[in-house]
Amino acid sequence: MRAARVEVDLGAVAHNVGVLRTLVAPSLVCAVVKADGYGHGAIAVSEAALDAGADWLAVALIEEAAVLRKAGITAPILLLSQPRLADLSAVVRYDLRVCIISFEAVELLADAARAQNKIVPVHIKVDTGMNRIGVAPADVLALALEVAKRPELELEGLFTHCAVADEPDNPFTNEQLDRYESVLAELDAAGLVPKIRHSANSATAIAHPRGRYDLVRVGIAVYGIAPIPDLPGTPDLQPALSLRAEVSMVKRVSAGEGISYGLRHRFETDSTVATVPIGYADGVPRRLGLNGGEILIGGRRRPIVGVVTMDQLMVDCGDDLIELGDEVVLIGTQGKETITAEEVAGHLDTIAYEVICGIGPRVPRYYI
Repeated sequence: MRAARVEVDLGAVAHNVGVLRTLVAPSLVCAVVKADGYGHGAIAVSEAALDAGADWLAVALIEEAAVLRKAGITAPILLLSQPRLADLSAVVRYDLRVCIISFEAVELLADAARAQNKIVPVHIKVDTGMNRIGVAPADVLALALEVAKRPELELEGLFTHCAVADEPDNPFTNEQLDRYESVLAELDAAGLVPKIRHSANSATAIAHPRGRYDLVRVGIAVYGIAPIPDLPGTPDLQPALSLRAEVSMVKRVSAGEGISYGLRHRFETDSTVATVPIGYADGVPRRLGLNGGEILIGGRRRPIVGVVTMDQLMVDCGDDLIELGDEVVLIGTQGKETITAEEVAGHLDTIAYEVICGIGPRVPRYYI
């Protein structure tokens, strides 16, 4: 059995959903479980979130939704991006809510719905300034009218995505919401009123109450990571994931010796080195040790030395007594010390999202 593991605290997931529900009420809560639940395991997280009161789920891909449906999950699932046109029949087959951004998709989705004798709820994505995907505000009404002409389709939602909601003082979020509300007013004047208006990711839901509307799409906050560190009013979130391993080898190295590929670290004094059987193939970036990354052994912080290799990394333990099988914590708590995903991200000049999503599938997940 692998001497490395991810532990996921489903009680923490349930707690986070609960505090988010209270924060955004009466808006519905849509738990975003794309990327295999941000690396936590989509099925287990979905079940925990729904049990805790989440109303919807959201994913990026039809394949992700199919996994949930095959696991027996019947809750509404929103596809956050328009899938390939050739795959729209699968949207109907799996009873999904779908993002639509093109006239061609409307026609083909209606054909697929008619063939399966179903009515498909459609959510039009309006691009209010992020410039990733979506319909230009000036073109939304025409697309909505096209949806409304199709008896096989229901214009259930209109949504957008905020680009800088994690920067609370940036005025662009309000500019985006102004554009979004202008489109809503135009649809209302035409007699087209979507049942569900939504714009809020975790950062918007926490920092911009105006953007909560009828539903919030909360991702990172469900997993216990604050989208805006140290923001007053952020609910009490509990990190759900820890990454743990075991020491697989202990050796003494002499002052002046180098370690790992390229020998990019050399020891100034004689030291005990612990080898840990986890590496960049598992999602621990190769440069983490070179950038100040640490792990915990015996309740103490210890530096990763040299480059992380594909399957292993090495740790400088000084003169401490380290034994085979000692627990290693890469993310999580041991004794009085904690290493967070945010801390790891800081060493890598990235965000905690990338850290947790990058933990590879060959690291087994255990649920507690």
